[in-house]
Amino acid sequence: MPATSLARVFGYDHFRPGQEAAISAVLAGRSAAAIFPTGSGKSLCYQLPALHLPHLTLVVSPLLALMQDQLAFLHRHGIAAASIDSAQSREEAAEVMARARSGELKILMISVERLKNERFRSFIQQVPISLLVVDEAHCISEWGHNFRPDYLKLPEYQRQFGISQVLLLTATATPTVIVDMQRKFAIADADVITTGFYRPNLNLLVEPVAGAGKLQRLVDWLGSRVGQPAIVYVTLQKTAEEVARQLSERGVAASAYHAGMPMEAREVLQRRFMAGEVNVMVATIAFGMGIDKSDIRQVVHYDLPKSVENYSQEIGRAGRDGQPSDCLVLANRDSLNVLENFVYGDTPESSGIRQVLAELKAAGQAGDRWELMLGALSDQSNIRQLPLKTLLVQLELRGIIAPLFAYFAEYRFKYLIEPEALVAKFECERRQFVEALVRTSTRARTWCTVDFDSLYRQHSAERSRVVKALDYFQERGWIELESKQMTEVYAVLKPDFDTHALAAELHSYFRQQEDSEIARIQAMLALFASETCLSARLAHYFGDRDVPERCGHCSVCEGRVARLPAPPALAPLAERSFSTLCNGFIQRFAELKGEPPSAECLTRLLCGISAPLFTRLKARNLPGFAALEAYPYAEVRDWVSQQAG
Repeated sequence: MPATSLARVFGYDHFRPGQEAAISAVLAGRSAAAIFPTGSGKSLCYQLPALHLPHLTLVVSPLLALMQDQLAFLHRHGIAAASIDSAQSREEAAEVMARARSGELKILMISVERLKNERFRSFIQQVPISLLVVDEAHCISEWGHNFRPDYLKLPEYQRQFGISQVLLLTATATPTVIVDMQRKFAIADADVITTGFYRPNLNLLVEPVAGAGKLQRLVDWLGSRVGQPAIVYVTLQKTAEEVARQLSERGVAASAYHAGMPMEAREVLQRRFMAGEVNVMVATIAFGMGIDKSDIRQVVHYDLPKSVENYSQEIGRAGRDGQPSDCLVLANRDSLNVLENFVYGDTPESSGIRQVLAELKAAGQAGDRWELMLGALSDQSNIRQLPLKTLLVQLELRGIIAPLFAYFAEYRFKYLIEPEALVAKFECERRQFVEALVRTSTRARTWCTVDFDSLYRQHSAERSRVVKALDYFQERGWIELESKQMTEVYAVLKPDFDTHALAAELHSYFRQQEDSEIARIQAMLALFASETCLSARLAHYFGDRDVPERCGHCSVCEGRVARLPAPPALAPLAERSFSTLCNGFIQRFAELKGEPPSAECLTRLLCGISAPLFTRLKARNLPGFAALEAYPYAEVRDWVSQQAG
């Protein structure tokens, strides 16, 4: 049956390695994990079974670009698939939900954050689901790269929604991460399918180049390969713009791509690259996820990647057609401090952690509820939203809080028919409920705001019933509905913690994560400076020992071991003026907070690491912001401590 669908629907005459085993496990009713290199056809492992399973296949994917690319593929093959995402209008999302309810949809794609949405949870509990698919599944592990704390909740969501099977998909799982994924989703050893990490058509090349010579080397490299599709990866948005401009000025047509560009501009660039109208894309890691272009001949790392895992994923975009392709790293240690500074920026200050714990303490006794808006709490504590989510998950794992639900604090609607006509569509108790909803909703010109408290007092109407009714009215075209101010609600389980002791423990946890990420960067440097075969060493990192010890086509096998040049010497910090760099910020900070900033806060400013407070203080416009980004974070922190002390 699967083989028939493979040819009839997808037009393939055979399975790629690992696909049939993963598909067979799913169709036999078991949970499975498919760990294949980038470009090896992981998506088919859920796309084909979805056609044969009785109910909906729900796919959790971390990026909108991944969803859009996979949806386009499914639509080309006549498979009923859709997504619910932030780029859609409310009407478009409602239409997708209606198709899922009716059983028309076979595949629905969402982000993990969508599962916290009150309205979506209400909807999904009404829809039978055969299979939960977790794309980029390494994100569920704290030991994986690009750790997404919300992914930790997926095992609980699986239980809540009564989904019997899970399929995990990833290209970059180390042995530690695989064990973690198996444990969280109860996957048997036999149903973990790995196909190895060695790609014989990829030539892994590491070339030591001093920072000052990188651009000319890139021009020479790409200039000798005109017309071949290439991705050039850089770390910073401004580097993408600058390198693309310099290449174009020197006769190599190139475009920049990064997350700071408008969504529409990025989509146009992506389409042009896929169509072969743009051949060289200079991009941050925002580009490439879900790019299924088979003939990319070059992947060049102009700057060092963030980790071995990132490197593996990024080079995996080359040579998907099986033809020889070059993966070149222009290696030096110049940008090492910038890479490490990104890591330090994710460690919250102790004072910020204490502030979050104080907010939790203020919520009350055991059994009480703690309600928070992530954006507001991020601003108050000066902790970026991703580390703040990680902090909340750590409080959950310690049994101090438990997530209950998330809801939009405010619902408002606009009548598309007269209120009297809306009420007239119902009878008996339902009419009384709708009358109460109309009566208690405060009207200001065209928009009416729902008053959940009044509805509960006057009609004992539970919030979930009101939300379901509003969704129904919108589906019928009777109202236009809006919701905003996402509020997360937790149960307080253990409010009697010692704030200072717990803050110290949590700060220590973040420091351990920091050390782990710095070690990841060091592992990447060790790979590039390897004296043994790069292909074999990369495969070994991911636990794959079934590879040739000498590939014969990497730079080491060709006799060129990389000795990475040291970065250019930096002027001693003692020569910099602390007052010139910091006084403007210190003044603004004191005016807002009534106290001077900590040494940690000033270090972040000088190293160019963003923080919520910096936006409010317009810190990017000050002379100190990113002025010392080329220096090691720890060195800047020591200098700041001496100056401020």
